[in-house]
Amino acid sequence: MKPRMKQTDEVSHTLAEIKAEALALVCGLIGGAGLFTMTVWLVIKDGPQAGQHLQLLSNYFVGYSVSWPGAFVGLLYGAITGGAIGWMVGRIYNAVADARKK
Repeated sequence: MKPRMKQTDEVSHTLAEIKAEALALVCGLIGGAGLFTMTVWLVIKDGPQAGQHLQLLSNYFVGYSVSWPGAFVGLLYGAITGGAIGWMVGRIYNAVADARKK
């Protein structure tokens, strides 16, 4: 006869997997839209000398600036960075969940 699993064990085994690709897509959309929105907000609100703190991202993202063209560059960089972070989080989470199953 099989040993009976607790109900909480059954639920944790069922819900443990995250689709890393879906998480990457969602995080990429949020990252890209977020950086685009922040840049456009500062350009509209403050004019040419806008966003001194956000401008520091140009040290990491080549071509980014707090300007209209920079907003579209930021959209691309935000989507790539957010997607990569989401994918890594999903993969790490799944690895930990698989280790706990064993």
